[in-house]
Amino acid sequence: MPTIIKTPRPAEEGTCFIDLAFWDEDGAAKAPKTAKWSLTDNKGNLINNRDEVAISSPSATETVVLSGDDLALQAGEREFADRIFTIEWTYDSALGSDLPDNDKVEFQVDGSVVIPRS
Repeated sequence: MPTIIKTPRPAEEGTCFIDLAFWDEDGAAKAPKTAKWSLTDNKGNLINNRDEVAISSPSATETVVLSGDDLALQAGEREFADRIFTIEWTYDSALGSDLPDNDKVEFQVDGSVVIPRS
């Protein structure tokens, strides 16, 4: 399953879209039984309490919107921040039931640019 970020380097406290597409081992589009996502920095710290956020009634394609505090820089981050979006899901196929899978996408958030006044 490819996880694609539509805004590869979103602005601090801006908005970005992460497209998800699920399929089975034969390459057929397949809605997962369950799906949940988390957002962390590159040290594993949760961002904006986004831990195992459930996607209710997931379909074969989904879009997750991150914005505002999801894309805020944390203490000690200045010009940019590394973020990791992780998606975990389960599905049924001819190979079994409740099969687990996961994917992640890493991206950077651009810090706010402050232009000094003269």
